[in-house]
Amino acid sequence: MFTTGQAIGSLVGGIVADKMSRIFPNSGRVMCAQFSVFMGAIFSIILLRIIPQSTSSYYIYLVILFLMGLTITWCGPAINSPILAEIVPPTHRTMIYAFDRALEVSFSSFGAPLVGIMSEKVFGFDAKGIDNIKDSGREAEALSKGIMWMMAVPFVLCGLCYTPLHYLFRKDRKIDRTPSSREAEII
Repeated sequence: MFTTGQAIGSLVGGIVADKMSRIFPNSGRVMCAQFSVFMGAIFSIILLRIIPQSTSSYYIYLVILFLMGLTITWCGPAINSPILAEIVPPTHRTMIYAFDRALEVSFSSFGAPLVGIMSEKVFGFDAKGIDNIKDSGREAEALSKGIMWMMAVPFVLCGLCYTPLHYLFRKDRKIDRTPSSREAEII
């Protein structure tokens, strides 16, 4: 369900961001990005702290995962790529897109180890306490808290990082994008 939500969400996010950019040319896409990442924080908390961790909550998890996938996928295709396409000269686009993706992936690689460290050191996760026969609720709770913190906090920080774009994107859009004579020769 999450992947289905993501597929639909990329399309919906693009449509919403396009409409918002027509209404608010300098900040519409940025507002969509902030909405998307803040929804990620909210859904992380709902999934990992609010919904009861039991098999009876299966359908609630399906709905929330679908809605989460629907809303958290907007940043790449609906915001980052169109904004970069608008402000980066064509001769530098490939390099900037590669840098954007590399930066995003390199930060995400810290997630799993940090979840493990936080779950063990802060929330008391103990791998020896896991028993496949008996209930391992305490360990599941500790792991759930670690995952929630390592999802919600980065989502909020990401949303805050988009905030300066309300001002900076306006300035970048005003810069003359016509190619110089040197760039025109290259193209």
